[in-house]
Amino acid sequence: MYELTINLEPGSKTPLYEQIYDYIKQEIQNGRIQSGDRLPSTRALCRHLEVSRSTVELAYEQLLSEGYVDAVPCRGYFVAQLDGLCQIDRHAGGVTESQQSVPGRKYTYDFTPSGVDLKSFPYNTWRKLSKDCLSDDRAELFRLGDPQGEYGLRRAICDYLHQARGVNCRPEQVIVGAGSDYLLMLLILIIGNSRRVAMENPTYTQAYRLFESMCCKICTVDMDKKGMTVDRLTASGADIAFVMPSHQYPLGIVMPIRRRMDLLKWAYEKEERYIIEDDYDSEFRYKGKPIPALQGYDSKGKVIYKGTFSKSIAPAIRLGYLVLPEPLLEEYRRKCLYLSSTVSRVDQLILQKFIEEGFFERHLNKTRALYKSRHDTLLGCLKEMDVEFDIFGENAGVHLLLRFAQGYSEEELIRQASHEGVRVYGLSEYYVEESRKKEGQRAVILLGYANMGEDKIREAVKLLEKAWKQNDSEK
Repeated sequence: MYELTINLEPGSKTPLYEQIYDYIKQEIQNGRIQSGDRLPSTRALCRHLEVSRSTVELAYEQLLSEGYVDAVPCRGYFVAQLDGLCQIDRHAGGVTESQQSVPGRKYTYDFTPSGVDLKSFPYNTWRKLSKDCLSDDRAELFRLGDPQGEYGLRRAICDYLHQARGVNCRPEQVIVGAGSDYLLMLLILIIGNSRRVAMENPTYTQAYRLFESMCCKICTVDMDKKGMTVDRLTASGADIAFVMPSHQYPLGIVMPIRRRMDLLKWAYEKEERYIIEDDYDSEFRYKGKPIPALQGYDSKGKVIYKGTFSKSIAPAIRLGYLVLPEPLLEEYRRKCLYLSSTVSRVDQLILQKFIEEGFFERHLNKTRALYKSRHDTLLGCLKEMDVEFDIFGENAGVHLLLRFAQGYSEEELIRQASHEGVRVYGLSEYYVEESRKKEGQRAVILLGYANMGEDKIREAVKLLEKAWKQNDSEK
């Protein structure tokens, strides 16, 4: 384990979590913490630095989201490759160091598509609610609670989902868990790993890795401009379809209502078929009205709905939820009711009050406005660039994509951006089968903007134009 000696400045304008994050990031970039080194646990580091555990968790989650560290289940946090990029084996939808950035390169700007603006986190409100929850002697909060999560929080989630996403559910159908990884593993226990799971390609590689590690049978289904194609899904022989209809990751496709109905029809054809709807960032949409969740159209209990507060509040909240269709509730009670809840009852109560007292809605409105401003700034700057590409996937979420003209190399675009101190990400690394990366496929770059202010976006795009115009001159 790598020991950390960090001189924190409690009175500084820079939050403590950001000081910890900056220190570790600099140590990694300067090579003083090497690839593969294990970082102290959040519990050990908060004790050593005499800060709250949530402060350390926020710092670690930011490092994780930017790719400086990997989280290994049951083992802890480990430093990623020399350039700080999380690497995944190609057959699990992986990325490679040489394709994504230059080893040892320091980055002034990072367009990570998984970023979250932690500076907008409502610290004062969260602190007040925490104090209110613990102001009285409430010993019951420190006992094991309901395995599914506290009823009050599940009711608050149901009310929010019905109002904001058109989801129809009862609190009894909701299971609260510590993050998407845990919830997917729990879901596999419920439905069994003998099912054949179809995933979009390219896709969210972490989900692919989890299904693979739990020994599920996995296949990939190509997409068109509307999302997963139902005829190919049928031909795959799958009985579970994992989709992201509100904002497909990474392509940014918003699945139209007709395709959603076709998916439901596919699920209704056989009793064992189900759809897993991952609605990970539906709160952020910039064109037209939000499209209701697929689950809201389901009349026969075929959609398993998965949501999270990691994007809308903060990754370190570590709180997500499943909405199980009625037919699977009995399976859950039979197979998994012995498992205790993985989320503290105190944290659940804080989040319940955060939702019920209107703070969550106000925070979402603030965050939407913030991301919309950054989204518009990035779009405006890109349209002024003297480089040949098309923009797509820009109507929702917190990232967009650039599809370059023939002759551009994705690897070269990433390398040239790296030389200007800008990190960008290539689409090809989200494909989970090597054979799917077709020869002659046009280069596509992902740009996330959640954790970059408008001024930094303008500066970074100028550097990208400088880097990529050089590509033009060399062709």
